[in-house]
Amino acid sequence: MTACQGNVYVLSAPSGAGKSTLVRRLLEKLPDLIFSISFTTRPPREGEVHGKDYFFVDDATFDAMLAEDGLLEWVQVYKNRYGTGRAWIQEQRASGKDILLDIETVGAKNVKAALPEAILIFLLPPTAEELTRRLRGRGTETEEQLTVRLQHARHEMEQFPHYDYLVVNEDLEDAYRQLESIFVAERSRLARMRPIADHILATF
Repeated sequence: MTACQGNVYVLSAPSGAGKSTLVRRLLEKLPDLIFSISFTTRPPREGEVHGKDYFFVDDATFDAMLAEDGLLEWVQVYKNRYGTGRAWIQEQRASGKDILLDIETVGAKNVKAALPEAILIFLLPPTAEELTRRLRGRGTETEEQLTVRLQHARHEMEQFPHYDYLVVNEDLEDAYRQLESIFVAERSRLARMRPIADHILATF
C-alpha cells in the first residue's frame, strides 16, 4: 500500500511549561514519530553522536547549506549556529515518518513560511503564578534571572496567534491527551490519506 507522506509538527513553549516531559512521552508512545535532528557548527560534547544528537558540520558546510536554501530555519547562539535541514526533513517525510521540531517562536514562524503545511502547536502554562512556581522549584536561577525568564516567557506567549493549536498544561495527563489527539487527528487528514484512499478505490 502506498505510504502516506509524514507531517511536520513544531512544538513551542516558554521554559517551565513542561514541554520536554511531553515531548519525551510523545516520542515513546506514538509510532512513526521521530525527533528532528538539527545541524550545528558547535563541536560534539562528550557522548554525543553524529546523526543521532546532531549533525555536526563546519562553518563552510553550514554556509553552503544557507546559500543553497538547504535550511528550513536556523539560529545563531553565541558563536555557534543551529538549523533544520530541508533535505533531511523531506527524506523522513517521504518514508512516512512524522517529524517533531522543538523550537522557539521565531524558528516556528520561519518553518511555517518555508513549509506552510507544517502544524504549529503552542504549549501554555495555566497562569504566570504557576509558571513562576515551577521555575522557582528548579532552584537553578536567582530571583533576577527568574524575572528575566518570565519577561521572555510573556514575549513568547504573545506569539500564540501564529500557531494552529494551543494546549494548556495545567494537568500533565490532560495536556498529553490533547497533544496526542492532535497528532492522531492530523494523520487522518485528506491531504495525507489521499494516496491510501486512491489505492483502496482502485481495488473496486
